Amino acid sequence: MNGGTEFISLTVEVLGACLFCSIFAFLWKRSGVVYFGLWSLAWLANAMALLVRVLHDNSPRLVWLCLYALFVFVVAVVLVAAAQAGLSASKANWRAPLRVLFYFPVFLLLAYVLGRDGRTGGYRALHGVVFAAIYFYNFAVVRGYTGAGGNLFRLSLFCFSLLYVQQAVGFFYFNFSGDGQEWGAYRAYNRLAEFGLGSILTFFAMALWIEIQNCRIVEIAGELDRVRRENLANQDLDGLTGLLNQSALAKRMAENNSFEGVVSVCDMDNFKDVNDRYGHLVGDETLRNIGHLLRTSIRAEDEAFRWGGDEFVVLFHNQNQDVARNRMRAIEGRLRDFRVRGYGALSISFSWGVAEAQGRSLRDTVDAADQNMYILKRGRKR
Repeated sequence: MNGGTEFISLTVEVLGACLFCSIFAFLWKRSGVVYFGLWSLAWLANAMALLVRVLHDNSPRLVWLCLYALFVFVVAVVLVAAAQAGLSASKANWRAPLRVLFYFPVFLLLAYVLGRDGRTGGYRALHGVVFAAIYFYNFAVVRGYTGAGGNLFRLSLFCFSLLYVQQAVGFFYFNFSGDGQEWGAYRAYNRLAEFGLGSILTFFAMALWIEIQNCRIVEIAGELDRVRRENLANQDLDGLTGLLNQSALAKRMAENNSFEGVVSVCDMDNFKDVNDRYGHLVGDETLRNIGHLLRTSIRAEDEAFRWGGDEFVVLFHNQNQDVARNRMRAIEGRLRDFRVRGYGALSISFSWGVAEAQGRSLRDTVDAADQNMYILKRGRKR
C-alpha cells in the first residue's frame, strides 16, 4: 500500500515538474523575462533529479546518488541565478552562480558521507536546508510588482521555504529514528506537498506575468500618449524659428474665444537682398535668430508666430498699445546689433504695426495690425 502510494506520488511529482517546466518556458517565451526562463530550466533539472532518484530507490548505488546530487545542485545554481536576475532583467548574470559550482565537490562529499550506507534521509535533510535558504532568497529579492499576482507569487516562495524547513527536520528525524514505515509515508507526503505548492507557484507566476504585461501596456500607453502630445505640439511649431507656425495662428483665429490685448505684425525689410547677397544659409540663420529674439523678448503668456517667409505675428495678451509699441521698439533695437558668424554685423531691420483688439475678433485685429505694418513699410520706401 505504502509502495503504491509512494510510486503514485513520485509519478505525480515528475509529471508536475515537466508541466511546470513547460508553463514557465511559455511565460519566458511570451514575456522575455529571463527569470521565468531560469525557473523553466530549474524545473527541467528537477524532473531529471526525480527520475534519477527513482533509479537510486530501486538500486541504491553511489553513482545514482552522485548523479542525483548533481541535478539537485544544478537546480540550486539556476534558482540562485534567477533570484539575482530578478523580474526586470532580459538576461542572467551567471558569474556569481557559476562560482558556486566550485563547491559541488564539497556537496558531493556530503552526499557520499550521508548516503554511503544506502539511507538518504541525512542527505535529504541537507537538501531541505539548502533549498529552504534558496527559496527564501528568491522571496527576499524578487520585488518590483506589488499587485496581487506578485504578492501571491512571493508568498508561494515563502511557503516553499517553510516546506523545505519542515522537510529538513522530518528527514533528519526519520533518518536517525529508523522508522521505515513512517519514512515511506513521509516521503510520499512531501512529494505531494511539493507538487501542490509547485502548482500554486506556477499559477501565481502566470498571474504575475499578466501583471507584468499590464504594466508594460500602461508604460507603452503612457509613452504613446507622450509622443502623441509632442507630435501635436510640434505640428504647431515652425521647424526653423521654433515659433508657432501659420497653422497654429489660423487655429487661434478660427476659435470663438475672445482676445483681449494687442497684436503686432512685423515683416523683414529687404530680406530678399540678404538671401541674394549672402545665400539662403545666412537667411535661415537670420530667421532663426529673429525667432529666438522674439521668444526671449515676450512674456510666457504672450505668443509669437511665424506667419510667412519673413513675416511674424506677436500676440500681447492683456496689454495696451503703448506697452506693445515699447516692446517692439526694444526688439527692433536689439535686431540692429545682429551678427552673422563669418560676416560680422548685418544691418537688419523690420517694419511693424500694432492694433488693439477693443472687442474685435482676433482675425480683424491681425488684419488691422497688418495694414498698419504696410503703412509703415511704404512710408520707409519713400
